[in-house]
Amino acid sequence: MLWVCGCLLALPGLAAPPTIPGRLVLKLREAAGPPAASLVVLRPALTALHATGLVQKFPASQLPSIEQPGSVDLRQVYELAVPAGLSLAKARAWLLATGVVEYVEPLYIREPLYQPNDPLADSTAPGNQYHLRLTQAYRAWDFTKGDTSIVIGMTDTGIRYSHEDLVRQVKYNYADPLNGKDDDGDGYVDNFRGWDFSNNNNDPMYEDYTGHGTQSSSIAAGQADNGKGLAGVGFRSKFLPLQIFPGTTTGSFAGYEAIVYAADHGCRVINMSWGGAGGYSRFEQDVCTYAAVNRDAVLVAAAGNTPADLLFYPASYDHVLSVSATDATDAKASFATYSRRIDLVAPGVNIVIAYGRPTVTAAGPPDADYWRGSGTSFAAPQVAGAAALVRARFPQLNAEQVLAQLRRTADGSIYALPANTSYQGYLGTGRLNVARAVAGISQREARVVRSAFSPPAPAGYAPGDTIRLATTVRNLLLPVMGLTVTVRSLSPYLTVRQGTFAVGNLNTLSEASNDAAPFRLAVASAVPLNTTATLNYHVVGDNGYVSDQYVDVQLNPDYVQLDAGDISVSLTSRGNLAYDDPTAAVGRGLSYRGSTPLLSEGGLLLATSPTRVADHLRAGPGTVRQAFFTVAQVRRLAPGPRADQEAHGVFRDSLPGSKLPRSVGVRVRQRGQSWASPATRRNVILLDYSLRNLTADTLKPLYAGLFTDWDLPGDATRNVARWDSVNRVGYAYDPVAPRFYAGVQVLGPRPAGSYAIDNNAPVGTPIYLGDGFEPAEKYLALSGGFGRAHRQVGTDTQGTDVSQVVSTVVPRLAPGDSATVAFALLVAPTLAELQAAAQAAAATYQQQVLAELATVEWQVFPNPTAGRFYVALPASMGAATVQLLNTLGQTMSTVALPPNGGEVSLDGLARGVYILRVVGTKLSRRIIRN
Repeated sequence: MLWVCGCLLALPGLAAPPTIPGRLVLKLREAAGPPAASLVVLRPALTALHATGLVQKFPASQLPSIEQPGSVDLRQVYELAVPAGLSLAKARAWLLATGVVEYVEPLYIREPLYQPNDPLADSTAPGNQYHLRLTQAYRAWDFTKGDTSIVIGMTDTGIRYSHEDLVRQVKYNYADPLNGKDDDGDGYVDNFRGWDFSNNNNDPMYEDYTGHGTQSSSIAAGQADNGKGLAGVGFRSKFLPLQIFPGTTTGSFAGYEAIVYAADHGCRVINMSWGGAGGYSRFEQDVCTYAAVNRDAVLVAAAGNTPADLLFYPASYDHVLSVSATDATDAKASFATYSRRIDLVAPGVNIVIAYGRPTVTAAGPPDADYWRGSGTSFAAPQVAGAAALVRARFPQLNAEQVLAQLRRTADGSIYALPANTSYQGYLGTGRLNVARAVAGISQREARVVRSAFSPPAPAGYAPGDTIRLATTVRNLLLPVMGLTVTVRSLSPYLTVRQGTFAVGNLNTLSEASNDAAPFRLAVASAVPLNTTATLNYHVVGDNGYVSDQYVDVQLNPDYVQLDAGDISVSLTSRGNLAYDDPTAAVGRGLSYRGSTPLLSEGGLLLATSPTRVADHLRAGPGTVRQAFFTVAQVRRLAPGPRADQEAHGVFRDSLPGSKLPRSVGVRVRQRGQSWASPATRRNVILLDYSLRNLTADTLKPLYAGLFTDWDLPGDATRNVARWDSVNRVGYAYDPVAPRFYAGVQVLGPRPAGSYAIDNNAPVGTPIYLGDGFEPAEKYLALSGGFGRAHRQVGTDTQGTDVSQVVSTVVPRLAPGDSATVAFALLVAPTLAELQAAAQAAAATYQQQVLAELATVEWQVFPNPTAGRFYVALPASMGAATVQLLNTLGQTMSTVALPPNGGEVSLDGLARGVYILRVVGTKLSRRIIRN
């Protein structure tokens, strides 16, 4: 989903926000030890990823303190440059595998939020600042006009600080005058009037940009009582200009760097009239937590200009006050985002602003021009100005309490308006009331500040799951008596089994939790794919105190996790393993006994020629081949009929034709199995795929295989790939310090092949992944692994980054016919244990095949065959004799079978068609030997 910029709209389901190409951010694990030691461990992986420019993002940030529960350490955060086409999943796997990294993320690009009005309409509009009257700012100034010591950090576009209503409101840094020196020693030279983070210089005025920063700054902190222009809500409050949008081709977005700077340089309030829909980031949340908790800054953000129920960031992060917009009648603005995450609203339509253009316009001359604008960008700075007044009026309140004061004093009566009746609960506590916010502390707010779901499910809960929910409630304002929290589900797919928490009495800033008796929830047995269920915390106390909060729970994600044994792997609805695509956005990866991710990408490959290939794996750099689509979503059974956990799903590709000549035309029924015992099967995930030919032509041959891009510790850059011909396993490991052996095994009687790929091989190599993974290369990997030439990569002393394609082949698949191919995913601490797991997998699969064949009256498997096949006979028949006849009726061999049937060999017989006959019965079947 994309944030709004100008008049662009964003709707649910769109792609995540754009990212800065070739830039990643990581955070070191504090438990891993000193940063210097962690960086030494990290260096080989950085070298292998061709990463450069590793820099500590916030070296001067304040360390966490035990006096600030929930504070974060931003000194553990680093930024690095990587090749633009590098898969995020691979970078994440390699860096997390070092054991010293907590998270790896892209750097998102967020956008300013501005809804420009038609100039002709503006020319006839009244010239007053109606929002000051509507929010009762004039009355608020009778209580306080703020204080120059309260500084609002304006993170925005370039700001024309020379404007007549802004020039005396800037918080100038007299400790670092414009003399070419870093006089105050903060690492910024001449940061006298703020900083331009997008272009890394000391002048946050960009003459040719939209003026958005000037406009929002004037609303929050425009000079009052100067006989000119307008009055900012913050009245005497100062502002710090911080440019975060470049307006040039050489700069880059730097909103979160500016937040840290503002917090570290004394800003008590920080305004963010920008953002992006979707793209939740732990890095961005860490920055917001640092500013709000470590530095006690009030964070205010615009909620977005898309008229939809969306989560926007940073507005939707914890510790951030999310502000949407209303019009002059208190109705929700037509463009404004609404959601249960909104905290309050403020006027955002036709707001008078300082325009900030560098030339004479219809709005006036430079530094004395005024205009009107609309957007949540212009609602948020009103709240920021109000927060500055609250901080001046009540200096004893911390940032969290200021947010509570603004929420609880808002005018909730706006919900009674006919225009707002359909938005009940989606506009926060109401419209900003500045006078009530500064009049006195007469409000109560007990807030749920922690929601801990167990068992943890990072991507969501499956149908039929049961959930426990532990919460912590903190009272932020006046003491409250007889407090009760009730949790209610707003979704038919999530039922509350136990939903009451009798908190009792709470003094100001006191807490209570229900850890000993958590809420209990149950997920319905049938839930639509990727459902978001909303829970309502209904909080009730004495003197009529009532408040509501909301938390979302993700249900039925588009993958299942098989983790009954020691291997935990995500199996998606489109045949992928570990993650749904190389961005690692969907899925929890593949791990062993709680290890870091071992597989950056994996999944099923099908092909019948170099141009007819089907998969959902990487294609060109940064792209995914979209051949498979879901027919029946993958679902998990625990237990299943054959294993402790089973997964079942159906997907297919398209029928080949003039518009899709490269498709194969196969429907795939996939099944996965995982076991908790015995020990050898704990190291096995069994995967089988039933392939049905949907085309009108015989597929000959049809190759099927699993692609795996392994990244195994101790060092993912020095893995080697090997082939075990006895157990038919292609596997990988680190030859210098092996911690795990991981691989794929071909099961059943079909031929087995393995093609090992050096991911770092030079241009000219038969399979060169540096420019993507083309269909012809995928076909080569599937078909070229049946000899000895390509089955291993790397030496016993020097490895590389390896991938493998372990494959088998169905010689002929007639129209409408089906054939089954089977594989096992194997991981173990030693090679011997890997081989034992392979033997257990083979035995288990054979037992299952025989058991399934025994349930039918008469079956032969596989047919066509490469030389051996199984005969299943009716259970009532007992032992039997079968004859193999050629097309002339001559007996070629006779085999005595035990009860229920057994194996028949075609060794010594030529390729062709034979007739299998059960002596003494009418049972016969045509057999094809390829």
